[in-house]
Amino acid sequence: MKLNGKVAVVTGASAGMGKDIAYLFAKEGATVYAVARRAERLEELAKSADGLEGKIIPFVADLTKKEDAEKIVDFAYNDAGRLDILVNNAGIMDDFSPVGDVKDEMLEKVFSLNVYAPFYSIRKAVDIFLKQGGGNIINVASIGGLYGSRAGAVYTASKHALIGLTKNTGYMYAKKNIRCNAICPGGVETEIASGDFMKNVNPEGIGIIMPNTVGNPRNGKPMEIATVALFLASDDSSFVNGQCIVADGGWTAF
Repeated sequence: MKLNGKVAVVTGASAGMGKDIAYLFAKEGATVYAVARRAERLEELAKSADGLEGKIIPFVADLTKKEDAEKIVDFAYNDAGRLDILVNNAGIMDDFSPVGDVKDEMLEKVFSLNVYAPFYSIRKAVDIFLKQGGGNIINVASIGGLYGSRAGAVYTASKHALIGLTKNTGYMYAKKNIRCNAICPGGVETEIASGDFMKNVNPEGIGIIMPNTVGNPRNGKPMEIATVALFLASDDSSFVNGQCIVADGGWTAF
């Protein structure tokens, strides 16, 4: 059991990568506080973990609210008596708009979930980790945070910000036994394409971007990202810190 006795918070756990990360962590012995808005999905996930070495505890929250992003960390710590791992997976896609077409509503919502929520959660977790003598943070970013046009201006900027936060946090607290790394997936089969802003994509933006995505060898499965998260959460990666691990089937190698 690679995470036996560990306590983890995983956001965006009702579907896709977050769901598989939470399940795999519980399989490896962790107590996982699974966070999302959809209570029924979380309850199903918790039941699916029956019989595993660890367990999954549902926690319903709206991470676009600062108080919820902070509350999830405090709740897990107070309930379990410790916190070892924070996985910031929750995220939302934009509508592929270039900056000149971006509406304030989308800018605020995407940054609230993709940047501010992990920032607030990390800030809370770091206080706990400093008292405990260590901890582990994993942010799910994107190859869109490494390159300029895998999405629209807002999503791209948000994931660049998350990567910057990851690197800064990893280095600033390296001597405090606190690690912070990011996973940068390529195309993965999740529900992100069904988000609010993807229902009405910007035709000009997607028309520019999509012709250049033909080099993607294949889309990944959520569990393939979960296994990377497990590596980063375990002692197997004890010397890995402040890094952005690309998992994209070779897409960005072209």
